[in-house]
Amino acid sequence: MRRYPCLMLNILLITLDQFRTDCLSCAGHPIVKTPNLDRLAAEGVRLGRHYGQAAPCSPGRASLYTGLYQMNHRAVANGTPLDGRFDNIAKAARRAGYLPALFGYTDQSIDPRDAVNAEDPRLSSYEGVLPGFEEVCGLKPGAPTQWIEWLEQKGYSVPSDPMEAIASESDRHEDLSLSAFLTNQLIDWLEKRDGPWFAHLSQFRPHEPFAAAGRFGTMYDPDDMPAPIAPSTDRHWLHEGFLRHPRLAAPTDPAQMRHIKAQYFGMISEADYQLGRVWDTLERLGQWDNTLIIVTSDHGEQLGDHGLLQKFGFFEASYNILGIARDPRPNKARGTTVEAFTEAVDIFPTLCEALDVPIPAQCDGLPLTPFLNGEAKPVWWRDAAHWEFDWRFSFIRRGPHDWPRDRRLERQNLSVHRSENAAYVHFGDGSTLAFDLAADPTWRTPLVDPAARLTQAEGLLNWRALHLDRTHTGMLVEDGGIGRWPPINGTWKQERP
Repeated sequence: MRRYPCLMLNILLITLDQFRTDCLSCAGHPIVKTPNLDRLAAEGVRLGRHYGQAAPCSPGRASLYTGLYQMNHRAVANGTPLDGRFDNIAKAARRAGYLPALFGYTDQSIDPRDAVNAEDPRLSSYEGVLPGFEEVCGLKPGAPTQWIEWLEQKGYSVPSDPMEAIASESDRHEDLSLSAFLTNQLIDWLEKRDGPWFAHLSQFRPHEPFAAAGRFGTMYDPDDMPAPIAPSTDRHWLHEGFLRHPRLAAPTDPAQMRHIKAQYFGMISEADYQLGRVWDTLERLGQWDNTLIIVTSDHGEQLGDHGLLQKFGFFEASYNILGIARDPRPNKARGTTVEAFTEAVDIFPTLCEALDVPIPAQCDGLPLTPFLNGEAKPVWWRDAAHWEFDWRFSFIRRGPHDWPRDRRLERQNLSVHRSENAAYVHFGDGSTLAFDLAADPTWRTPLVDPAARLTQAEGLLNWRALHLDRTHTGMLVEDGGIGRWPPINGTWKQERP
């Protein structure tokens, strides 16, 4: 017999890949239109300063799903195995009595220790399924087989290369897009539910290739696009390396960059349109007011800022991500915007509280529950955001390559401490950067005051010290049993850790 939380909530976790937080009309964007996300924010909470913890996809999602910073989960690249011993969102949902359903992908490489043998097919791709999820419609961007077959059955000719197939979306009606297909699968599944459910909708858009589906490809005029933030002339060597990278450097032709922006905005509006179909379905089924919805992303998009595309390095645009949550239960949070620093690692503990299961000791994140209830920022809340990036993925893939700067892998990383008025970047090779965000929020003005730089460096050091692995530090084995310290709800001993 399944056990459900006392209010029998449905849970819908949605990720929109590579979605910058500022690309919302409800956040004041002057061009892009997102009426359905705006509606969700009006009935819930918009996280105005929400940050992912790592890039690219696999590291960012590992933090989202486990509640762990990258320095603890150590999934540093697409293809780095996620330790199978870690708890995660899907496992917690199962403990609460749900069978968590996946529509899309989670991009988590299997722990090789859990493989059947060396020929286990799960070892052949980084686009693995997070343990605990039931793959109802597994649609991996690198192999969107079901979608392509669906199009071919309808008589459409589709390029065999997956990225080319996705890039061809602009040649077809938006109802035939990858996002539309996955939305159809979720809606069909919802139609058959007769009890509380947990679903994860993981949409690929607005991830590149920059080609919006159907009418969304012409929705925005390239001539209306704002110019990106120009790169500084005084640059760190890593930034310089990215500007020379064939896939990471933004085009220098302004017309080409304006086209990319218009397509990115179109992909956002198309993703928003598909979410509107989900909202309509939940209302039609009488489940809108019984479903907790969280919409977020794994990372952001540079979109030409600082001369870059995609989601690499240390700049804020790659990590400041979409965050909206709607709790259907009565609360005072309707239509509010949280200006406190929130992070992807907060989603797991938040869902644990919604599912009425204990928050695992491993979690680095904090439950967003006070904000969802319309309460003031707790005294114990963080005063800065943090993210990490491991750049070996950008330069070193397969075969012989020149190693950038240093041969030690441990030095191919950076950590960022982003406070209210400053940002501090510490690189694995010992170099540092600091930016005065009070004077210039574009991350182009150095913070030169030694005392202010020291304060930021101490903030980063304190953050790392505070979040050392503590899986077993809260446990004691004595008096004939194992217990958790401090006691939870006055309970000391328990049957298992």
